[in-house]
Amino acid sequence: MGNRLSKIYTRTGDGGTTGLGDGSRVGKDSVRVTSYGTVDEANSTIGLVLASDVPDDVRDLLTAVQHQLFDLGGELCIPGHAAITDDDVTRLEQQLDRFNADLPVLREFILPGGGEAAARCHIARTVVRRAERETVALSRVETVRPEAVRYLNRLSDLLFVLARVLARASGHGEVLWNHERRKG
Repeated sequence: MGNRLSKIYTRTGDGGTTGLGDGSRVGKDSVRVTSYGTVDEANSTIGLVLASDVPDDVRDLLTAVQHQLFDLGGELCIPGHAAITDDDVTRLEQQLDRFNADLPVLREFILPGGGEAAARCHIARTVVRRAERETVALSRVETVRPEAVRYLNRLSDLLFVLARVLARASGHGEVLWNHERRKG
């Protein structure tokens, strides 16, 4: 593969538009750009998780997820393009089941925290949830394949479970919401 980016700035976006992957131009504030931009942001927050001390199996999984998020960003940037499949969603579900199997049943809400890696994973989870909402908003006005929305939904669930795993692995444990604190 040759040089993909020979010049970083092009000045073509100075007027408030940006090019989609199919060559068309849209406003930088379009719902499509917002959707794939937030997918990119989610990918960056997963990079922050990976900059922490995480177990190898979590590292391998999240690295694979980063590649898939890049694919998903491409799918959202190129109208009509397909990159995420039902198999990708199924693989997330399998990983969810695997990591959740050893966790205790959740009886209380969890606050974001539980050590640095877990807290970063909670941030990634909330950004993925926002990407999901923005992709749903895009689907209300333009065609979006349902696999994209399902992938983001499962990924946010997986990140929640991984945050629990990372909190326990760090020794900090999960931070439970104290709903009784205002009584009495």
